[in-house]
Amino acid sequence: MVGKLVSTIANIVVGLMARAHVYILVLEMFLWDKPAGLRAFGQTKEAATASKV
Repeated sequence: MVGKLVSTIANIVVGLMARAHVYILVLEMFLWDKPAGLRAFGQTKEAATASKV
């Protein structure tokens, strides 16, 4: 019983961390120079455009 509870909690934590990583990946890859990316990373439009690959 305890093993199943620990396993469930571990799966939830892993799922939350995976979701956070996917969110950061989307911000960096697709929203870098969009308003959401600029707010998240505290950049100006000019700095984001200059550093975009």
